Amino acid sequence: MLKKRDLQDCQALYSLIVHPDVFPYVRHKPGSFEEYLFITKQMIEAEERGEVISRTILDEWGQPIGTISLYDIADKAGFLGTWLGKPYHGKGYNRSAKEDFFNEIFFDYEIENVYLRIKKENIRSIKAAEKLPYTVKIGGGEKQMRLGPDQEGNYELYVVRKDAYNLYHKKNGFPYGGQLPPLEA
Repeated sequence: MLKKRDLQDCQALYSLIVHPDVFPYVRHKPGSFEEYLFITKQMIEAEERGEVISRTILDEWGQPIGTISLYDIADKAGFLGTWLGKPYHGKGYNRSAKEDFFNEIFFDYEIENVYLRIKKENIRSIKAAEKLPYTVKIGGGEKQMRLGPDQEGNYELYVVRKDAYNLYHKKNGFPYGGQLPPLEA
């Protein structure tokens, strides 16, 4: 489940984001709870200006467990940033959150392309991206154009295109936001 970001979730999220298995891979690295609160406030304001779309990921009891955001929105595209607290790794929350988020951004916000820029050493996130059947790895000129030549060697780049996402769901006969078939191990 997802909900709009709010300041009330900051305490729970801050305790999760600072874990050493999470912190190196997040976009904004707060040095304190107060800084995390400030970053979240800025994120909420940026969403009001249409610069970002950001949601809190909730577990089945409605507790905040991570965030998912679309940054650098331009030309109907943006970059995805997702993190989950360590206790929630490997439990299916990442895929579920991405499905809910893609449904929202593709059909409520008219986004056409979502780029996933993943550090090469972040093996967990690379494997998660490659498990999504509608995700395509990008190389060559498009990768260099999207990342810039100075960052190209540090990251893997993937894209989820709205048309591929839509086609996958139509071919597999389940509606947007519906249950997905289980992943192969």
